[in-house]
Amino acid sequence: MRQTDAQYAETPVLPRRSLWRQRAFVVLWTGQTISLVGSAVTTIALPLAAIAVLRASPLQVGLLTAATYAAFALVALPAGVVVDRLRKRPIMICCDCARLVIIGSVPVAAAFHRLTLAQLYAVALTAGVCAVFFDVSQQSFVSSLLAPEDLTEGFGKLGASASFGQVSGRGLASALVAVIGAARAITADALSYAVSVTCLLSLKVVEPRPERKSAGIRQLRREVAEGLQFITRRPILRKTTESSAAGNLFIAMQISLNLLFLVRVLQVRPALAGLVTALGALGGIMGGMLAASIGRRIGTARVLCFSHLTFGAPAILLPFAEPGWRIALFVVGYGASAFACAIFGASQVAYRQSICPPELRGRMNAASRWIIWGTLPVGGLLGGIIGSAVGLRPAIWIAYGGLWATDLLVVFSPLRRVRDVSDLAPEGTVAAGADKADKIATA
Repeated sequence: MRQTDAQYAETPVLPRRSLWRQRAFVVLWTGQTISLVGSAVTTIALPLAAIAVLRASPLQVGLLTAATYAAFALVALPAGVVVDRLRKRPIMICCDCARLVIIGSVPVAAAFHRLTLAQLYAVALTAGVCAVFFDVSQQSFVSSLLAPEDLTEGFGKLGASASFGQVSGRGLASALVAVIGAARAITADALSYAVSVTCLLSLKVVEPRPERKSAGIRQLRREVAEGLQFITRRPILRKTTESSAAGNLFIAMQISLNLLFLVRVLQVRPALAGLVTALGALGGIMGGMLAASIGRRIGTARVLCFSHLTFGAPAILLPFAEPGWRIALFVVGYGASAFACAIFGASQVAYRQSICPPELRGRMNAASRWIIWGTLPVGGLLGGIIGSAVGLRPAIWIAYGGLWATDLLVVFSPLRRVRDVSDLAPEGTVAAGADKADKIATA
């Protein structure tokens, strides 16, 4: 149960409640964890269906990765305006229902031997549109559900769930691909959305209706601009956003190349490729769960400056992987990269959520997604083009080396001179002073 602003003012020394005792967050977290496990199955099974079933080339796999994330570049900005004008939970429910149908069309088509690359591209693009609206809504919803001091832990736990989903989902994908094939394995993802919808429907929350605003193209442009300006006019937020966008460019290259590298260079059987990446993704679980404690121990500013340069340094081992026992270098490098990404991601999301006024969160989150995730389709396409032009191993070098260097964009900022972000002058309105209308009443 969340305290009201008045209660905070009257009893400022009340001890923090553990997130484990906040039912609304636990239910939301449970549904998202199961959904993320299903999504990880599709992360492996969809490109494997293209590679093993439809014999896709590196360029075609890169196009599939680009289609998966193209929606973030196409609709993220207007999505923020929509999210700020509506209640968040109904949007999330509608998006999950739509993804159940969209993702479920793949195993249905496979059962009738009608699966094509064109359908995979369409599924990736339309499911991506739903993901945009869901993710923007979820970040705003969680920010209202938790107290400001719980945001890093809350987003760290959600980040850990994403990594847990990668581990368990990819392991599950390997088993399903071996037993029923890549295309039919995607059924698990469709079912996971049904679980997520059930959890969202069971939340006993009263979400206030946002203030009604005028419609029109001019108003839309003004509201979109407000979200972008909140980021671009704050030097620290701008630097962390630039670093995240550059990082996602190289991550998308990795996504389009990793499975091809495992199957065609390291000679891993398709049914085991998901298991190898699942072992590496264990690093992301550790990073997400430890993000808050690492930030407290070494400083939140230092985490944002040096996550990839220090924690992610062993990722440079990955391109040295070879068939046989040296496949372990892939696991170690992938795990280090996932660990660093989880720490940096939880820290920068918590920071931008804490300084943003509640009425602007949807547009700010959408603007952040547009900038940060808008590089993903470019990176996926670049991975396919570079992999086809110079070979998979050189392309892997570029992808992992580039991600390691992205911290330099933040190092050359005011953050490098302080231990914690709070040691600098505030860049925005802290959410702790939000209006009571922003709070969600929990039962």
